[in-house]
Amino acid sequence: MKKLRGRFLLLLAVTVVSCILALPSFPALYQSLPEGVKHILSHRGLSLGLDLQGGIHMVLEVEEDRAVEIAVDRSRKAIEDLLAEKALAVDGVNRDGLNRLTIDVQKDSDVGEVQALLDEAFPSFVSEKSSGTRLEYELRPEDVERIKTSAINQALETIRNRIDQFGVAEPLIQRLGLNQIAIQLPGVQDPQRAKDLIQKTALLEFKMLDESKVALDFPPQVEKGQEEKLRQEFSGKIPEGSEILFESVEEELDGSTYSIPYLVKKDAALIGDLLQDARVTIGDFNEPIVSVTFDSKGAQEFDLVTAANVGKRMAIVLDGKVYSAPRINERISGGRAVISGTFTTNEANDLAVVLRAGALPAPLKTLQDLTVGPSLGKDSIEKGLRTTVIAGALVLIFMIVYYRLSGLIANMALALNLIGLLGALSGLNATLTLPGIAGIILTIGMGVDSNVLIFERIREELRQGSPVRLAVDAGFEKAFLTIVDAHVTTLITGLALFLFGTGPIKGFAVTLCLGIGINLFTAFVGTKVVFDFMNRRKLETLSI
Repeated sequence: MKKLRGRFLLLLAVTVVSCILALPSFPALYQSLPEGVKHILSHRGLSLGLDLQGGIHMVLEVEEDRAVEIAVDRSRKAIEDLLAEKALAVDGVNRDGLNRLTIDVQKDSDVGEVQALLDEAFPSFVSEKSSGTRLEYELRPEDVERIKTSAINQALETIRNRIDQFGVAEPLIQRLGLNQIAIQLPGVQDPQRAKDLIQKTALLEFKMLDESKVALDFPPQVEKGQEEKLRQEFSGKIPEGSEILFESVEEELDGSTYSIPYLVKKDAALIGDLLQDARVTIGDFNEPIVSVTFDSKGAQEFDLVTAANVGKRMAIVLDGKVYSAPRINERISGGRAVISGTFTTNEANDLAVVLRAGALPAPLKTLQDLTVGPSLGKDSIEKGLRTTVIAGALVLIFMIVYYRLSGLIANMALALNLIGLLGALSGLNATLTLPGIAGIILTIGMGVDSNVLIFERIREELRQGSPVRLAVDAGFEKAFLTIVDAHVTTLITGLALFLFGTGPIKGFAVTLCLGIGINLFTAFVGTKVVFDFMNRRKLETLSI
């Protein structure tokens, strides 16, 4: 009796705990609970995967070579500033190919000093060869690999930060292979907005306008789609070191759009990686604007740039697109600036998010883009539930018809099996996918199979004339090794799927592995407790 009471209490405890863990998975029931109870329980339960509630699935590739080019370009600008600071005259510092720099020194007497300065300040570049006053440097191979690896890791972190601020529940962001990133965002209501937010490079630059005579010949505006034609028209007239960028404008009255051309310096006066914060505020004309704050170093540089360019215009450029080009009327101290444009509130919020989360180290190439509509997800849920209910009902009916009272006991164990599985999935905050539902249905079949093996052994013992109690004990004992063997081999398969599978395959593996453990518990503890409880009265016959 003590052993029976202990097993019964264990069974009751498992059932109660499973029900408690499963409560957050039923929002309507969870919200009706007292606040004190909800405070104790987890606020997250079983969540639905991409295939059940809709959303987007993307596979992106980080353009590693572009990351190296960006890093070399930044070093090029830093070398130019350093040489200017040391009063060493050069005709130019230029990037040659992916990871090479060429420097044309004006005086032969300065060559040695330039080499010594670069060897000390930029050890990641090694001197390849020199021809008179031309110096050639190449980025070390190990630094090239470091930049590529860093680009992947930084892209992962930046995308994760953006999605967290965007407010997507249960996102999946993981690295695939060497330079690919898989992203799943279930429940996204505006897929295109989410994709734009993820893929935007968000390289913020402050560039001075080139107000030379050629800029005066630009038309005040060009039609959308004609920007490249204007670039070709002025290709031979643009001063070296300048480029044409465009600001996109939308008319409020009729919604028509056009572009305003600007001639800007290629080299940025200030880069947005020194940003500390970005917030959406309301401007003087009740329009949304983005207010940015620099860190201490950025504030100091912004102060120097504005002080040296009072009366000139500065373009605020994000990913090669001009957002505004205000005139610097006075020196701006304090490290604050405003990005204004024809924003909607959502556009301003998204811009603030990508600026706060940081710029991507390199552009992303889309390799796979799949959008699952919520209606398809709803249909999958309904079909999955319908399949589970039909399969479960058929199994319940069969067990009662074929095994009578013992079949009813098996059905009770099966119900406990489902409660335990739901509680375990909810407690782990697992994500339920369509293959996961298939795993649950498979678990139902395995639970029934275990009871069938036990019952057939019991019937064999009863046919040989064994008393009910001895027949039950012998049935459980003889079926034990067979059931454990079948479950362990399936468990090994489930573990392999979990370790080497991805996405929905892992969802199937999780439900399968949990179901195997719970099956063994309900078969050898749950069902056995009921039979032992009945055998206290020394049954003469058993309905089986």
